[in-house]
Parts: sequence; structure tokens; C-alpha cells
Amino acid sequence: MPKVGMQPIRRSQLIEATLKAVDEVGLGDASIAYIARLAGVSNGIISHYFRDKNGLIEATMRHLMQALGEGVRTRRAALSDSHPRAHLRAIIEGNFDTSQVSGAAMKTWLAFWASSMHHPLLQRLQRINDRRLYSNLCGEFRRALPPELARSAARGLAALIDGLWLRGALSGKAFDTEQALQIAYEYVDLQLAKA
Repeated sequence: MPKVGMQPIRRSQLIEATLKAVDEVGLGDASIAYIARLAGVSNGIISHYFRDKNGLIEATMRHLMQALGEGVRTRRAALSDSHPRAHLRAIIEGNFDTSQVSGAAMKTWLAFWASSMHHPLLQRLQRINDRRLYSNLCGEFRRALPPELARSAARGLAALIDGLWLRGALSGKAFDTEQALQIAYEYVDLQLAKA
């Protein structure tokens, strides 16, 4: 019988081991046995907490999405400026937070995106993530632009964020956060100038 209070500790430990495994060997070779070995637990512990590898990947992605959401919320809550530009910048910064652009996180996101095309539950998570980003961006652009321009600006900025992130992930170098932020900020300024 597991010790009381061990579940959150074990789950966190296994999620961290999954991130490390994907970073080291990729999702395809990150077997249950490999992840369990990195976490220092038996294979059965993973089955106990997550059912299977897909359950573990889902939990790992929820962990990354939670960190993303928290990064955005924290930045927005700290704003003293209520202008849409400040909130849009906070959303951008949250998407390029270190929790999202570390090597392990980037490789896991890439593996997740590829897997989401074949697994309905992961596909659902991907849709939620996409819609959340678009909705947040659109809400802020609507405060300054007419509805159609706001929707177009939000689609463009979401694509720009994803594109900058993807190019950075595939570059083989450390992610250049400052450059990504500058490009995205310039896009926001161009769109808000249409007001």
C-alpha cells in the first residue's frame, strides 16, 4: 500500500523523468522501462499512476500547459498598465518563458504535436492549447481594434509565436528569447497602429 501523500510526489517525479527521457532519447525510445529507470521506480508504478505511456505523456503535457498558463497569468497579474499592448506582451513572454523553451520542454512539445495527430486525447489537449492562446490574444486585440481586425491580428500573432518557437526548437541552438520577443513585439505594435 502506498504511503499517504506519495501520489503528488510520485507523479511529479515521473513527469520530470519523462521530460528527461524525451530530451535524451526522444519520445519513441522513451519506453516505460527507460522512464521508470530514470525515476528510480518500478514499471508498475507508472501503470499505477498513469495507466500507460499515453497517460504519462498526457500528464506531462498538462504539466507543461499548466506552467505556460501560470507564466502568462503571473505576468498579467503583475501589470500596472492595463493597455492591451502590455497584456499582449505578457502573453508573448509567457509563451517564451524558460519553462517552455528549455531543451527538454521543446523536445516534449515537438513530440506531443506529432503524436496529437494520431491520439484523440492528445489532439484534444492541442486544440485546448490553441484555442486558449487565440482567445487570449483576440480578447486583448478587441480592446483596441474592430472585431475582424482583432481576429486577424490574433491569428497572425498566434502563428508568429508558434513559428518563432518552432524555428527556435529546430535550430539546434539555445533558444534566442530576446530575438523572439522583439519580433513578436514589433508585430503587436504594427497591428495596434491600425487602431
